[in-house]
Amino acid sequence: MAEAKKESKVLLEAKDVSEVFGGLKAVSDFNFHIDKGELVGLIGPNGAGKTTAFNLFTGVYQPTTGEITFNGKSIVGLKPYQITQRGVARTFQNIRLFSELTVLDNVKIAFHDHVKYGVLLDIFHLKDKAGELAKNLPYGAQRRLEIARALAAGPKLLLLDEPAAGMNPQETQELMEMIRWIRKKFGLTVLLIEHDMNLVMGICERIYVLEYGMVIASGTPEEVQKDPEVIRAYLGGEG
Repeated sequence: MAEAKKESKVLLEAKDVSEVFGGLKAVSDFNFHIDKGELVGLIGPNGAGKTTAFNLFTGVYQPTTGEITFNGKSIVGLKPYQITQRGVARTFQNIRLFSELTVLDNVKIAFHDHVKYGVLLDIFHLKDKAGELAKNLPYGAQRRLEIARALAAGPKLLLLDEPAAGMNPQETQELMEMIRWIRKKFGLTVLLIEHDMNLVMGICERIYVLEYGMVIASGTPEEVQKDPEVIRAYLGGEG
């Protein structure tokens, strides 16, 4: 009974997943899980397979081998919009807003009946910019808008692909607080890819470390920081 209860907490799981592009394994024997309500980080050097993992989780890619489940049901073979409908939303490393639409219309395009758009814009300090074109927003505000749009889909799981990219230390700190707050406010599970180690170590409860498409370590921030493989491959790589 105890084992069954533990299993029911898992929201997203990858089992023995590999992704091969032209003979090159972008992800190899990838095993991963995130429980409901967790905030987990996925880190590793450039080219380690982090964004490939996100693309597998959201249906952009289909795994060459292995299984991916969300809420206990396979999502392999589903299209991205079908996975979004099941409760998975994401942001992108390179901001993908509808630049010629207003801030409000960018959020409305997610089209979830139960979302109060004005409240969402207020939360992200964008209410006074609702009528502005997205392309005219400062960079940090565009990042916030992309997260707001993802939340407008009413997700259970929010995937953030380098949300602090291009932000200064103060903006990163504000983003960190915002992620904590929206997680609690919306009852979200959050998975993030990030290069800013202060953000990752300061906000994540568990961390997976990828190198060459393989998980080389996983655990709490404290455990990961002390792992010799991580120090060699990533944290100490530029020291």
